[in-house]
Amino acid sequence: MPAVTRTFTLQQEDQLTISTHAGTFFHNTPSGPQQSTIRSTMATPSFSLLLLLFLSLLNPTPSHQKPLQTSPYLSPTTVLFPDYNKMLANFKIHVYSPENPASITFATPSESLFHASLLNSQFITDDPNEAHLFYLPFPPDTSTRSISRLVETLKVNFTYWYRSLGADHFFLSCAGIGYPPERNILELKKNSVQISCFPTASGNFFPHKDIVLPPVADVVLAPVGDKTPAFWGFMKRDEGSELVKELEGDPEFLIEAEPSDLGRSKFCLFVYGGDVSWIGEALRLGCVPVVITDRPIQDMPLIDVVRWSEIAVFVGSGGGAGELKRVLSGIGGEEYERMKGLGVTAGQHFVWNEVPQPFDAFHMVMYQLWLRRHTIRYARREWI
Repeated sequence: MPAVTRTFTLQQEDQLTISTHAGTFFHNTPSGPQQSTIRSTMATPSFSLLLLLFLSLLNPTPSHQKPLQTSPYLSPTTVLFPDYNKMLANFKIHVYSPENPASITFATPSESLFHASLLNSQFITDDPNEAHLFYLPFPPDTSTRSISRLVETLKVNFTYWYRSLGADHFFLSCAGIGYPPERNILELKKNSVQISCFPTASGNFFPHKDIVLPPVADVVLAPVGDKTPAFWGFMKRDEGSELVKELEGDPEFLIEAEPSDLGRSKFCLFVYGGDVSWIGEALRLGCVPVVITDRPIQDMPLIDVVRWSEIAVFVGSGGGAGELKRVLSGIGGEEYERMKGLGVTAGQHFVWNEVPQPFDAFHMVMYQLWLRRHTIRYARREWI
């Protein structure tokens, strides 16, 4: 029955289309036998199909148009974070107590804020049996040999590591850990969730399990309200950047040592691997980020939450200023305003607070950990 229905609909559309164009076709034709002959000819199936094909070539309609996104979030169900309240009420993390807690200090603001916020949060439990995940803190300058001994101590003194060979454990390491031929480090690196800084060190990030902290801006800028941008793009001055040299004298681009008024520019330019600490500020203040990179990026912050392709532009680094302008000129006013609005919505999740607030950067990192609470249990024989 469905096939018959589709055929019938097609025939109806075919007839309507021909009728419409036949009216136009015969607008100035004389009546009488000639018109009847033409109508009779048009009624044949082969002519109808040819006419339809001809008309479709004249007026092609895109059949696989990408639907416009009305939300910056990865899936429609993420808009209201249906799991968020459940996380607040139920998520529990057990922290392994270090021998010297005072030694746990971090070099970056995002690591320090996350560590302090977690230890003072309602997520911490002293009962490891009710924990979903386990946090293994160690200083950033800890050698791999010392980390290996730390993991060995956990194995000897506790049984929780063996539940998943560390897949329900996580640790903070901005630079990541190397690949020494030690089983303990291999299990930690392959199984446990690594929370890193953005951008991550090459080869030290596994997107299926690892998490990236949203960066902390050096200066929090005030909103500028609605005003027409005076510049096409803003870029932070980097003396060694060839792109900065190309754009330095261009009146459409603003180059400064530090971002001051991002509302003056439509786009904010970031070189992947350079200073990206203010990318959250750009989103929050309505300056659409343009990430310039020479390779695919898998470590964008909050990649489990926001759809980066809808709030930022990604441009290859090989084309220089010419390629950059070509890409940006192809973004129309309506598309730009949509990206800007979605970016402002997403920007609220990049804000760090000394005392965490709902839906801020700390809670979004916790939300990503919450999504990983159902860990894969590796068979122990894989490691023998």
